[in-house]
Amino acid sequence: MALNINGTTGISGVDGSASAPAVTGTDSNTGITFPSADTIKFATGGVERMSITNSGVSGITAGITMADQWRITSNLSGSGSGAYITANWERNDNAGFEKIGTGMSESSGVFSFPETGKYMIMARCNIYSERSGVNFYQRLQIYTTQNNSGYASQAEGYGSHAEQYTRGEMSASFIFDVTDTSTHKVQFRQYTYHGSAFILGSSSLNDNDFTFIRLGDT
Repeated sequence: MALNINGTTGISGVDGSASAPAVTGTDSNTGITFPSADTIKFATGGVERMSITNSGVSGITAGITMADQWRITSNLSGSGSGAYITANWERNDNAGFEKIGTGMSESSGVFSFPETGKYMIMARCNIYSERSGVNFYQRLQIYTTQNNSGYASQAEGYGSHAEQYTRGEMSASFIFDVTDTSTHKVQFRQYTYHGSAFILGSSSLNDNDFTFIRLGDT
């Protein structure tokens, strides 16, 4: 097929293929193809590497498509036997914050993911103690499920108190491969030796923060 030059539509020619692209340099199997309507593809070494259609881009990493941050809005007293954090959750709503993408959804402390992918989950809490005369610790855990039923502890962090009116911090993180948004969930659990110690909470700043970032495809 001859190369056509038109003052209205521009330059046109063959559609090409991955092994023989329509537009190349000196390398005959590396270049651009036009295999179908509304489609441009790029090939190197005779292999398709990237595709652009009217539906989007495939074949390359799109970067971070979801990032979200939540917090507990009030102080949380310790539980001697350990307990999931089920109440007083809110998405960060401070001026300057903005999530990327749809964001997470939460129900009674169970967090659901907006799409499949590999997620970095990071949890951090400031802690405080009013207990005197004893050394003890607090613990923060990340629990996940892959069947929307049985949860397993995946990461934990500790903070300790040596005396009364002490503050500290505990944190934990985990990369979770979410292959099914209906079955893969995450919860957070806390444990404190004594009820006079607690996780600090606030609705105006991040005394604690729970951050979710989608790193890439599953």
